[in-house]
Amino acid sequence: MIVRGRPVRARHVLAALVVAGVMAGACSSGDDTEGAAGDDGAATDGAAGEEIFASTHPDAESLEVVEPPEQPGVETLQFKFGPIAIEPGQNNIDYSGLDIPKPEVDGYIVSITPDLVREDGTVPPVDVIHLHHGVWANVSATREERETGGGLAQLFFAAGEEKTRMTLPAGYGYEYEANDRWIINYMIHNLLSTPDEVWVTYEIGFIPKTAPEAADIKVAHPLWMDVQKGNIYPVFDVQKGSGTDGTFTYPDEADNPYGDGEKLNEWVADRDVTLIAAGGHLHPGGHQVDLWLNRESEADRAHVLQSDAVYYEPAGAVSWDVSMTVTPEDWRIDVDEGDVLSISTTYDTERASWYESMGITVVWLVDGHEGVDPFTDPVDPQDTVLTHGHLPENDNHGGEPTDEFVDATELADGPPADRVTIADFTYAPGDIGGIYDNVPTVAQGGRLTFYNEDAPIEPNGIWHTITACAAPCNDRTGVAYPLADAEVQFDSGELGVAGPPTAGRLEWDIPTSLEPGTYTYFCRIHPSMRGAFRVVD
Repeated sequence: MIVRGRPVRARHVLAALVVAGVMAGACSSGDDTEGAAGDDGAATDGAAGEEIFASTHPDAESLEVVEPPEQPGVETLQFKFGPIAIEPGQNNIDYSGLDIPKPEVDGYIVSITPDLVREDGTVPPVDVIHLHHGVWANVSATREERETGGGLAQLFFAAGEEKTRMTLPAGYGYEYEANDRWIINYMIHNLLSTPDEVWVTYEIGFIPKTAPEAADIKVAHPLWMDVQKGNIYPVFDVQKGSGTDGTFTYPDEADNPYGDGEKLNEWVADRDVTLIAAGGHLHPGGHQVDLWLNRESEADRAHVLQSDAVYYEPAGAVSWDVSMTVTPEDWRIDVDEGDVLSISTTYDTERASWYESMGITVVWLVDGHEGVDPFTDPVDPQDTVLTHGHLPENDNHGGEPTDEFVDATELADGPPADRVTIADFTYAPGDIGGIYDNVPTVAQGGRLTFYNEDAPIEPNGIWHTITACAAPCNDRTGVAYPLADAEVQFDSGELGVAGPPTAGRLEWDIPTSLEPGTYTYFCRIHPSMRGAFRVVD
């Protein structure tokens, strides 16, 4: 069964429903070409035979890629939400209406598999258009369900561009009623200056309540865990060189991340429960998402899950060409009333900076105890599996020499400049796409202001960044190039005034502390945009 729905612009009504836990941000990937993605974008058969280039998992090559467990009574339902008009360069957060496609009868959801497709069913290359995030929310949930499931709505499924499938162990299901009202909060990122049209698809494993097998299903509840849970825009920046030994863990190594308020990365159990499934979400540059259990009577916290990023990217842990490890079917962790569950996430800081990063997981739990006490029977937090291997839509890695850009370090000094205008996806002056034969100059300590004239373009606005990359920053664009890897770091944020994810301004000035030299930069929303300026004595 394929059911289709259409998006509506209902921001003023729906925004408050899911902002408490929205997955949002901007990534460093993109190109002006379609890349080398396959026709169907389907997951590969497994990790076996695929080269894994980076992972914090000690034996990532041997990780098993699993399908949802076979169990009687399961129907596979196909749903399609769209068409969604993709505007040039868009990077905005939007919401569906309350009539999105979903099962027509009461039952139990046991798995969800997300994707993003064009009308012909092909998956667009990630360096062209990608599903930056999708969050499925049940706005009919009770107050208690909303408190664990995200806040103002029960967030029961989330997918980023890594497209991890939600899979519950056999015998468990998310209880669904046909009159439940769902919405999807989504952020579809167009890395090019051309329009497009896509659909969000989601395959649901479903057991109708009328099926005899439904009688034995145990009800599972979602628990939304986020290092910035409750914030309208739950992101943080990771600076190159920060942290310890080339990595940075949030919130552990952050400087007072929550102020004097409550710790947003924690959940205090209000009853005895058992954790039955979990898997992490992070952004490029991320190594892992960790789940911890604290008990007042115990001196040390128990490490119950390390959801590792398994990168198929030749450049390492720097792109969306990644799978996240998830818990195996037999994972069961007992949590006592009063225990504190917390989440942390770790990013690379040796290679580059990572702006608008995040760490999230949806943990599934059932009432009562039916697992192991991790304080008396420690679990291996890296005893995990994968839900898919390398995806062909990530094949265009980038980083090879190209004649599309010039080497700004070899260009002559241009006239002094105090303003760079960003318009029509171009930096003027300073673009290194072959437009100029010199580099604009600014005196050391002087002011150079960037202004985004694309921001007001209807209907969504077009937002840009000025993000430092290592000179000459002129190789081919792809899912892993360019990076915010300059020795001297700077970033403008997303120049726009449209609310998250924008910075709330259209202008940005370069740091006055820059030493003489040539500085190259890119837009991390549209990475085929490159530019340079030169600080002179």
